[in-house]
Amino acid sequence: MRVNRAAVLTGPRSFTVEAQPLPEIGASRVRVRLQGCGVCGSNVPVWEGRPWFNYPLAAGAPGHEGWGVVDAVGDQVQGLKQGDRVAVLSYNAFAEYDVTEASHVVPLPPALGDQPFPGEALGCAMNVFRRSEIQPGQTVAIVGIGFMGALLTSLAARAGARVFAISRRPFALEIARRMGAEQVIAMDDHLRIIEDVKALTENAGCDRVIEATGFQWPLDLAGELTKERGRLIIAGYHQDGPRRVNLQLWNWRGLDVINAHERDPQVYIAGMRAAADAVAAGQLDPAPLYTHRFALDGLPRALDAMSGREGDFLKAVVVYD
Repeated sequence: MRVNRAAVLTGPRSFTVEAQPLPEIGASRVRVRLQGCGVCGSNVPVWEGRPWFNYPLAAGAPGHEGWGVVDAVGDQVQGLKQGDRVAVLSYNAFAEYDVTEASHVVPLPPALGDQPFPGEALGCAMNVFRRSEIQPGQTVAIVGIGFMGALLTSLAARAGARVFAISRRPFALEIARRMGAEQVIAMDDHLRIIEDVKALTENAGCDRVIEATGFQWPLDLAGELTKERGRLIIAGYHQDGPRRVNLQLWNWRGLDVINAHERDPQVYIAGMRAAADAVAAGQLDPAPLYTHRFALDGLPRALDAMSGREGDFLKAVVVYD
């Protein structure tokens, strides 16, 4: 009898791997034998523990960047069949199997081979890029070079923009340079960074600034770097409390401020499809960004690595046999 090996978060910094029954599919749903799942920054608070979380979590939670092969389909499902390789929008993907609605499944082109494909994360990058409305010749500052920031660096450079990548870590800056950044700037001194960007833009500031960290200081910095009538895009996930914003500055400069987070599942799916097409066509190469791989039993080490983000860490994926 087949079982589903799934990680269960029993408390802060405490996972067990349990044998669960295979999840039932239902008429409109699809069961996927997962090959892996990306580790997201949003996983870190529930791993570290916060007073508002209740434990244990459901088996496989909070994994939501899964990919794998269709194992079974419901009677009402069309266009998908057993054996199709897919990315899935689901929420219990730290497991060998997960189930989701057929409308939340994205077939992966054969050109992707067997490479990892954390679809939700890649789709988010495509959606942020779309909402940034970056045009050839624009100046674009990306504040924070993690997985998202590195992907956006590549997308913006390919669109013909001058990209300035700003990060605290030398390794991340080197990655940004490889992904097409024209300038890399160490994120270590607020006023110096502003002066550096002024020097690069003849005191104008940047047409587009994407904040991709989720922290207060980089959000403050991003506003300062945006030119008059420029566009400030908030891509960082601000999950640890309220934020203060310099509304006087935003008003005075006439900024367009875009919250680039989505909640409509079909917008996520559209981004995932766009990402699959871009990677298959050679327009985006996320492979160098998967710096750390772990087995399911190594999920605690993967989450610790995501939490610390030290050294040569950029993106962890958990892969299953």
